[in-house]
Amino acid sequence: MGKINDGKIGYWEVAAIGVGGMVGGGIFAVLGLAVVLTGGGAPVAFAIAGAVAAITAYSYAKLSVRFPNEGGTVEFLNQAFGTGWVTGSFNVLLWVSYLVMLSLYSAACGSYGATFFPEGTQAFWKHIILSGTIIIFTVLNAMGATFVGKAEKYIVGLKLVILVLVAGVGVWSIKFSSLAPSTWEAPLSLVAGGMIIFVAYEGFELIANTARDVRDPKKTLPKAYYTSVGFVIALYVVIAAVTVGNLPLPQIAVAKDYALAAAAKPFLGQFGFVLIAIAAILATCSAINATLYGSARVSYIIAKDGELPESLDRNVWGRPIEGLIITCIASLLMANLLDLKSISTMGSAGFLFIFAGVNASNAILYKETGAKRWLAISGAIVCLGALGALVRQTAISTPENIWVLVAMVGISIGIEVVYRATTGRKIRVSGKKLCSER
Repeated sequence: MGKINDGKIGYWEVAAIGVGGMVGGGIFAVLGLAVVLTGGGAPVAFAIAGAVAAITAYSYAKLSVRFPNEGGTVEFLNQAFGTGWVTGSFNVLLWVSYLVMLSLYSAACGSYGATFFPEGTQAFWKHIILSGTIIIFTVLNAMGATFVGKAEKYIVGLKLVILVLVAGVGVWSIKFSSLAPSTWEAPLSLVAGGMIIFVAYEGFELIANTARDVRDPKKTLPKAYYTSVGFVIALYVVIAAVTVGNLPLPQIAVAKDYALAAAAKPFLGQFGFVLIAIAAILATCSAINATLYGSARVSYIIAKDGELPESLDRNVWGRPIEGLIITCIASLLMANLLDLKSISTMGSAGFLFIFAGVNASNAILYKETGAKRWLAISGAIVCLGALGALVRQTAISTPENIWVLVAMVGISIGIEVVYRATTGRKIRVSGKKLCSER
C-alpha cells in the first residue's frame, strides 16, 4: 500500500508527543529531589506517580475521542461542569500550573548549565542562565521563530537515546543493596515523594490537544495514551534505580539539582556527566519553548471562552503576545524566588487537582464517552488521595510551602471570581452543547 498523506497524524507521531511531553525537563529537574525525599525507594515513588498518571490517561483517552478540541483539558472541564466560576477557576489553575512547569524547566536548565562554570560561581550562573533562557524563548515565540519547533523531534529523539543509553549501561553496575527496602523512607513518605515529583508525568495530557488531527482517533488515541505512559513509567523506574544504585545518597543530595549527570559519572566518567548535562539543557530548552507556546495559547483559549480578560484574547502578528509577556514575567519571578521543592510541589499539586477534575468529568459524561464510570470515579479519588498525601507531607516537612499551595489555588479562584463580578463578559463555548445546557 502507498503511504497515506491525508494531513493527519498517526499512532507513532501521537505517542511521540506524549513521550516527548513527559520526558521533557521534568526527569532532569526532579530526579534528585525524588531520591532525597524517598531514599532507595525512589523507583517505587516513580512507579506510584506513574500509576496515578495511568489511571488518569484512561479518562483523557475517553474524553479526547468524544470531545476532540485543541483546548484539551479546558474543553473537557467546560463540557462536564458548564462554564461557571468553578470551571473557570480550574482553567485558570491550569494556566498557573503551566507557569509553574515553565519555572521548573528553566530552573533545571540553569542548574545543569551552571555545572560548566567554577563551583563557587554556579549559584550566580544558574539564575543568569534560567532568566536568559526564559527571555530568549519568549522573544522567539513572539517573533514566530520556528526553528526550535522544527528541531523538536530530533531533540526528543536525542534525549531518549541518551536516557536509554544511561539506563542500559548503568543497570549493569547497580549496587542492589542501595535499593533494599531498608533504605526506603516510610510508605506514606514514598507516596508523598512520588506526588511531589508527579510533574514528571503531566505531559501526556498534551495528546488531548492533537485529537482533531489524529487519524482513526478511536483506535489511535487510547493506544497512544497507554503506551506512552507505560513506556515512560518503565524508563523513569529504571533511571531512578540506576541513579540510586550507582551514587551514594549523600552525593545525590549534594548534586540534587543535577543528580542524573552526577549518577552517570561512576560508569561513564566525565564524558557521561557532560553528555547528560548537554541532554538536559537541550531537553529543558525544548520544554521551555513548548510550554511558553502552550501556556500563551491556553490563556488565549480560556480568554476566548470568556474566563480571562478579553485583552488576552487578542492576537498580535497571529500570536497571543500579552499572554506571552505575562507568562514570561510570572515564570521569571517564580524560578528566581522559589526553590526547586516549592516549584515541584506547586506543579504537582496543581496537576493532581486538575486531573481529579478531568476524571470527574469523565465520570459525569460516562454515557457519552462510553467509559466505565467506576474507573473514572476511582481516578478522581486516587488523584485527590494523592493530593492529600502531598499536602500532609508538605505540612510536616516544609509547612511554609502550604501557604504557597493555598496562594496558588486562591489566586486562581480569586482571578475568576473577581473577573466575573466586575465584568459583564459572556462565556463563549465551542460548537458542542455543554452538559449544563442539556
